[in-house]
Amino acid sequence: MDWAQSELPSPVVRDDEVTVAARRRRKKVAFPSPGSGSPVISTVTPARPLLRNTPASLFRQAVTPRVPDVSSILAPGGRTPRYTHTPRNALSSLNLDDSDWTNSMYTSPVSGLENTSFFREDMGNLSSALLKEDDPGEAAAASLFPEFLGAFLKHSSSAVFELLDDYQALCQDKVGEFSVVLRAGQNSKTAGVRWLLQQENCTWRLITSLYRDRVQLALEDDLMTDMVVSNSEKVVVEQLFQRDAVIRQSQLVVDWLESIAKDQIGDFSDNIEYYAKNVCWENTLHALKMRRKSGTTFTVPLVTELDPDAPLRQQRPLADLDREDDARLLKNLFTLIRAGMTEEAQRLCKRCGQAWRAATLEGWKLYHDPNMTSGGIELQPVEGNPQRGIWKACCWRMAEEEQLNRYERAIYASLSGNLKPLLAVCESWEDCVWAYFRVMVDSLVEKDLMSSGMAHHEVETLPREYLEANWTMEKVFEELQASESKEEVCIDVVKAYVSLLIQDQQTDLVASYVGQLPADLAISQYAAFLETVTQPELRPRCLQLAIEAGLDVSAVTKLVVETVRETDDTEFTHHSQTLETGTTKEDQRKIDVIDWLLYDPAHRAESLKQSNAIMRNFLALQKHDAAKAVFSKVPEDSMREICSQWSGISQTTPLPAEDENAIREHLCIRAYLEAHEAFTDWFRHSSSAPQKPAPAPEAKFTERVANEMREKEYQASLSAWSCRLDALTEDVKERIYNVLLFVDGGWMVDNRQDSEPDSERSHQMAALRSLCLPRLSLLLLSVLQSSSRHQEALRLADIISSDQHCLYQVFSKEELRRFLQKLRESSLALLDRGVDPLGYELQP
Repeated sequence: MDWAQSELPSPVVRDDEVTVAARRRRKKVAFPSPGSGSPVISTVTPARPLLRNTPASLFRQAVTPRVPDVSSILAPGGRTPRYTHTPRNALSSLNLDDSDWTNSMYTSPVSGLENTSFFREDMGNLSSALLKEDDPGEAAAASLFPEFLGAFLKHSSSAVFELLDDYQALCQDKVGEFSVVLRAGQNSKTAGVRWLLQQENCTWRLITSLYRDRVQLALEDDLMTDMVVSNSEKVVVEQLFQRDAVIRQSQLVVDWLESIAKDQIGDFSDNIEYYAKNVCWENTLHALKMRRKSGTTFTVPLVTELDPDAPLRQQRPLADLDREDDARLLKNLFTLIRAGMTEEAQRLCKRCGQAWRAATLEGWKLYHDPNMTSGGIELQPVEGNPQRGIWKACCWRMAEEEQLNRYERAIYASLSGNLKPLLAVCESWEDCVWAYFRVMVDSLVEKDLMSSGMAHHEVETLPREYLEANWTMEKVFEELQASESKEEVCIDVVKAYVSLLIQDQQTDLVASYVGQLPADLAISQYAAFLETVTQPELRPRCLQLAIEAGLDVSAVTKLVVETVRETDDTEFTHHSQTLETGTTKEDQRKIDVIDWLLYDPAHRAESLKQSNAIMRNFLALQKHDAAKAVFSKVPEDSMREICSQWSGISQTTPLPAEDENAIREHLCIRAYLEAHEAFTDWFRHSSSAPQKPAPAPEAKFTERVANEMREKEYQASLSAWSCRLDALTEDVKERIYNVLLFVDGGWMVDNRQDSEPDSERSHQMAALRSLCLPRLSLLLLSVLQSSSRHQEALRLADIISSDQHCLYQVFSKEELRRFLQKLRESSLALLDRGVDPLGYELQP
């Protein structure tokens, strides 16, 4: 074979880079059928064909070239075999069913279901039907489920690769259908579904390559022969790829990413016709000729020579148009190299008059002299670069040259394994993965050459961090995860999937995936999920799943309650208009959300604080029934439980200030609710006084007796009602005074001031004092006046004006005016009784 005219193949199969139609026309290979010696025809070429007696037979497949600095062994083409001198009939003597690798993954197809033609429709009719759908993307994607099932049932359990190819073909066909729809002007979700199917197609492609390699490895374990000691760089690297599965599969990832990039750029030559010229830097050349002819000088100094190094050596620029052309050319060259299309990049350089640049892309090939081992009389062509070490060191230094275009630096960085300049032009996660895996393969190959003694002494000029790098797949993904954009993409993917799980009510799966997110984001995501769980019977299960997933359940439930209670939060101000005090649907949601904190006794302190916050809001809106509903949810033993839990932690230090203040606030709210409930009972009873019966005519004796009986019953009822009213009056007076004269500083005033500052809570508590205390004072005044206890009503003024409690400070001017007006009514009533305005006997 003419080695000078044909590059050696990559250790991975480049089948993935050909079109779908080409894959369908792939040459069939015989696989043995289960339980028989006859072969079953498979339409898939094995990933690494077993080597025949003539190694050159492996390298005849024409494929797209690529550019790693690993030698011609890493050039595109067929795979380099792992072992040498494998018998030609080795594969046919094996039975795939002798191993369990298929049976563990696939079950035997059901008989009678092999005909799956009912899953397929004519492309034209289907496209027309899709155009009539409101969401053609979703409608078309739904048909993939039965089509995938049909592909699964169609193949035998041993035809794994055929099945994977069918999966790829189904995705690709569906992408083609979407293309028709998108060209017709449809949008909605169709473009998004099309992109997802493209990604799935690429994923099946990678799975196929990796799985094929691993299966082939299992089949060849018993066929391994001794490696040949050689002084050829090419042979050494061939053997490295044969024996090292990690480096081989890493190269599979590189080829896979390059094949995706190639599919995306399409027919690249259609986009670069403006480069079809034979002269390099023609605008600069023209300017130099004109200057020589006219003898004038340039206003802007240009290079005076046109060798490739002139701009950098002379520190002078090219003509503006040439600089723009060069910038576009370099970006397109990198795009081609990123897609594994090295030969296309070299042809483009030649077309643009830059054959010297095409030559720089040739020096990566490993040196191999077949005359050293052939023993023949006729000399054979030598392949590769004998000075590859010097070339690689030069590429590394060019990649480090900051004055060069960043894409030119990236080109030479890809050839020399220089990661940093390569990452500088990576725009996507796929680009970054490609860069890392490419550098890893390059580094591992170079290290193997050094250990074998084949590397040139010039490699010592490469930086120490390159020579001593210890790349592994785990390290690559650790580096990728540490980058700013890898992480973001993965987070977005998991978040999107979590949203889908929540939408589909896959309750048992949400916690596991949320647990893969960063801690802060996991808390917010799971809290948002719990807000949607309204069935009480599901809530304990959701919390248990969160615990199993390692989530901070305390923080999650706290956030759920805070989020719900802050919904439509009302300002703590005086409300002049009449408020709707009934419990709304949103109020009930706030009442029920406190349940999240009550399942675990360890959260009692937090449940007390959150319930206090919810009740503060309800009290500000005079929604007393809603506040009572929240209060009733708090377990009666909460305060004892909080103290008990703290004593288990520390028996010497007092309860934390936040917990102690929360307990005191809970007691303040209980006192207020009891006072309001007492007033409600009093008001209900005072409004239900017995009605005096109207006397009937006394014409007859029976009627007079009946009148007397009704009067006695009325007097008895009135006496009982009055006694009950007096008892309720005393009760409401006592309970309102419990609020107005709350111990240790007053109602809604913290006893401990050494807690963490909470400005919102402090503001709300002060606002509640201004809202509730004047209201209770006026209610108590009304109760006492209605019961003709005017002297007690006047004593209330002494309490309000006392400097000991300073209650007058919470009254507004309008409220004080109303309060004094009510006191005036009591004084007038006392004067009518013949006593002084304060209720004391008049002195003679």
